[in-house]
Amino acid sequence: LRARGAQVTDIAVLVVAADDGVMPQTVEALNHAKAAGVPVIVAINKVDLPQANPDRVKQQLSDLGLVPEDWGGDTVTLPVSARTQKGIKELLELILLVSDMQELRANPARPARGTIVEARLDRGRGPVATVLVQEGTLRIGDAVVAGSTYGRVRAMTSERGERVSEATPATPVEVVGLNDVPTAGDLLEVVADDKLAKAVAEERRERQRAAEAAALRPGGEEAGAAAGPKELRIILKADAYGSVEALTSALERLAVPEVKVTVMHAAVGNVTESDVMLAAASRAVIIGFNIRPEPQVRKMAEQEHVDILSYRVIYEAIDDVTKRVRGLLAPKRREVSLGQAEVRKTFTISKTGTVAGCYVTAGVITRTASVRVIRDGVVVHEGKIASLRRFKDDAREVTEGFECGITLERFGDIKVGDILEAFEIREEPA
Repeated sequence: LRARGAQVTDIAVLVVAADDGVMPQTVEALNHAKAAGVPVIVAINKVDLPQANPDRVKQQLSDLGLVPEDWGGDTVTLPVSARTQKGIKELLELILLVSDMQELRANPARPARGTIVEARLDRGRGPVATVLVQEGTLRIGDAVVAGSTYGRVRAMTSERGERVSEATPATPVEVVGLNDVPTAGDLLEVVADDKLAKAVAEERRERQRAAEAAALRPGGEEAGAAAGPKELRIILKADAYGSVEALTSALERLAVPEVKVTVMHAAVGNVTESDVMLAAASRAVIIGFNIRPEPQVRKMAEQEHVDILSYRVIYEAIDDVTKRVRGLLAPKRREVSLGQAEVRKTFTISKTGTVAGCYVTAGVITRTASVRVIRDGVVVHEGKIASLRRFKDDAREVTEGFECGITLERFGDIKVGDILEAFEIREEPA
């Protein structure tokens, strides 16, 4: 929950008790905020207690890289008391100030878009998704798609358990009406109608199955690594502090000019579900030394597509991480936009299927290009061109300002007004 919360948060308020100081869950929450790249405000709570020691908290925060402003850093810290309400007004004003500085804005008039924070199967209501609306206004009756699930909003409940008919930006609601339980972290979007919602969800499901199949083929892992950022992020758990220190030092020395190795979280103890969620949020790999992760943690890691690597010999860990660093040096794949065409007519031809009569509005459409079919701003299909023609002749390419006929591989649900976006993937040396 902390990981997903950080991913949908614009500003993180880190609450630290002035008497207890920085606790393990504080470090965990901070790591999630850093992974999400959101600004952090620190509220030092319980300053009204006799045993409160704000200076000790500030020193602990400095050790974690959050140097307070009054100590010469750039982290805003505020003393507050939830019991006496001291500093609460100033905290709220500071949140508004940071919001203005970040230029955080949302348009309530556009079709709604939000993030699935949590999801479950309710015995009486079926799939229930907790959604944080981030743009637009979500209403009862809206057709929606979330990842590979779809449906129509039948009911919404506020955080107070009250029935609501609409949800505006920054509003969390429980949504009922999806055909299946979505994955936490999925983006929920409002689309034109049920048919489009179903088509988009099924297309995503097929792409997900294809990606999973590709990952099982030899070389799949290296291909995925090459497409990612040139940074190998690691979450390290070990049986003793000595092991943690030795491994952290050894692993970070494996960095090369092109690839940075970052141990973003290291601690003593077994791998936890929170570690898995942090790894999923930050695209990190988990390394366990002299520990054995619990079965439920391994199951969650599989669901979140997180690698847990367990070792008992330090050199084996170093060898494997070295291989992963080399994998990141493989050629990069870059998408290059070629052109766009607008569908102005459609024809059905036996043995051929649906032919889209198009006008090229920008760039060039090539016979070998990949295309996205965009309808009402939503990608409903991505695939290859089966045929490209100018009048009755096959064409290798059609440039801007000319008409053409396009048939797509394994997709015939093309509508007048659709936009075909042509692109190709090019490999470049790392």
